[in-house]
Amino acid sequence: MAKGLQGAARSKPPPRAWQRMLSGRRLDLLDPSPLDIEIEDIAHGLARVARWNGQTFGEHGFSVAQHSLVVEEIAAHIEPTLEPRWRLTALLHDAPEYVIGDMISPFKAALGLNYKSFEDRLEAAIHHRFGLPARPPASVKALIKQADQASAFFEATQLAGFTTIEALGFFGRPPKGYHLDIRPIAASEAQAQYVRRFHLLSEAAGFAPAAQAADTE
Repeated sequence: MAKGLQGAARSKPPPRAWQRMLSGRRLDLLDPSPLDIEIEDIAHGLARVARWNGQTFGEHGFSVAQHSLVVEEIAAHIEPTLEPRWRLTALLHDAPEYVIGDMISPFKAALGLNYKSFEDRLEAAIHHRFGLPARPPASVKALIKQADQASAFFEATQLAGFTTIEALGFFGRPPKGYHLDIRPIAASEAQAQYVRRFHLLSEAAGFAPAAQAADTE
């Protein structure tokens, strides 16, 4: 009897490490393939992931999809000649969160390097899927970070209950002369806007339409 129980334990399948997407794709979370990534899945997921763990004012949560649209807009304001491919990179800067969710910075720090390694692998697969370098140039990353911090400042002060002094301490001052009034929108609208913006920037960058870029059917 004991040997039989030991054999059953040894034959137990490993924990599931993939997620089925609404597109029908099955994404391996430990070894993500670009062929299993679709912009519609990303937009659907990001539009339903709330920034600030949902602790924001308003009827709707402020989604990562809407945040990403804002970051791309701010990046282009800071650098008006920014190439379409780098604007697309800005739009996709939080794309891995369609799988892993939007973890607040203190929690990311607590998880350490394993989390960062996982996020980097997924981001590289997403970039490869849509024709972008796995690792954008340092100058582009710095610009996107600046835009991300500026968006966080406006979100913090308008939606998340931070005072201006608190937000300045955490996120720095937004670009001079730039102001943004944020109104969280419904998930369906954020999803639609994200997909439209993606296709506009992708075509401007000269990339093949996403539906044709990795047709594995």
